[in-house]
Amino acid sequence: MNILIVGSGGREHAIAWKAAKSPKADKIYCAPGNAGIAEYAECVDIGAMEFDRLAAFAKENDIDLTIIGMDDPLVGGIVDVFESQGLRVFGPRKNAAILEGSKAFSKDLMKKYNIPTAGYANFTDPDQALAYLENSKYPIVLKADGLALGKGVLICQSLDEAKAGVKEIMLDKKFGSAGNEMVIEEFMTGREVSVLSYVDGKTVKTMTSAQDHKRAKDGDQGLNTGGMGTFSPSPFYTKEVDEFCCEYIYQPTVDAMAAEGREFKGIIFFGLMLTEEGPKVLEYNARFGDPEAQVVLPRMKNDIIEVFEACVDGTLDQIDLQFEDNAAVCVVLASDGYPVSYEKGFPIRGLDKFKGSDEYFVFHAGTSFKDGEIVTNGGRVLGVTAKGENLKQAREHAYQAVELVEFDNKYYRHDIGKAIDES
Repeated sequence: MNILIVGSGGREHAIAWKAAKSPKADKIYCAPGNAGIAEYAECVDIGAMEFDRLAAFAKENDIDLTIIGMDDPLVGGIVDVFESQGLRVFGPRKNAAILEGSKAFSKDLMKKYNIPTAGYANFTDPDQALAYLENSKYPIVLKADGLALGKGVLICQSLDEAKAGVKEIMLDKKFGSAGNEMVIEEFMTGREVSVLSYVDGKTVKTMTSAQDHKRAKDGDQGLNTGGMGTFSPSPFYTKEVDEFCCEYIYQPTVDAMAAEGREFKGIIFFGLMLTEEGPKVLEYNARFGDPEAQVVLPRMKNDIIEVFEACVDGTLDQIDLQFEDNAAVCVVLASDGYPVSYEKGFPIRGLDKFKGSDEYFVFHAGTSFKDGEIVTNGGRVLGVTAKGENLKQAREHAYQAVELVEFDNKYYRHDIGKAIDES
């Protein structure tokens, strides 16, 4: 099979690495890709939002399956464009990707179908939002409705903070058009857990659980980011939690989307909060998480192309999804200044030490080639993943691996150790 992957981050690198292990994969392309992905795929200089050019490339190169890794093209309708031209593609259509594309939609869906989530209200008028906040309980959560690179969520401790948040999201448009509508949500407490799943429109099969951490710099001293580290599995995701979620969250979500005429095929990422009242949905994503994919896919035993095809064909019920009985930890290395600003073009050294390893993996999130050398090209540059018999051993291996990588102008890790100790 000829395969095309759309995207350029650590998630897409993990997908390319896993796809390259499939005997079904003859030739892999990635658009636009990065320096790490280039080891497994031919990178193509086409942007992820250039739908017509991507579809034309798929036709010209006899692509048998296109895999959409990123949220923006999914929410923008790339799957619809490909399907309209008779191309086989993995990912939800536009009317299903709205599950991630609009937080207001997803909250209304959960309310309608009795899927556990936090209490909320949706607003398009900032004055009405401000009036609502006058009588609210604090802390409280403000969420920009649309895509905001994982950063459009504000936790406000007081009315004054909430008023400033409304201005930031709805008036100043810090997150652009994502702030045209806003969700105000009750603040939930508990452990946060991520569960990714494969979906074929009617069947849902969950992957191993994970927990990610978003604060930059050691000791959580920095700002929130798109994700600075993650580990799998979560010790808090017990058999009892899984059974509850299967009955009241996972299958009901897939069934609700089908009932709404929005058949979902692809990946549903369930962001959960394990509250004292039971598990509740924090958010949905319509694709693999980044960096969650970097700890989940290395532990998956199945041929990923077979699973993708089963989702497309509606035969996921025939797949026996299996994962290794071990643990994985990913530590993100980021350019100094991320997530506010950062410089590019710094050489990266030490990557050759990881070639051929089945225990240590370096997934490129923001790299490119310059004069034949791999250099930094983003805020999150690399995700260093290691496996172990348990989380503490995997963490130890990951930090050993981190010490082998060098690039200038850096702070290079989130202190994921404390999070694992607490687990």
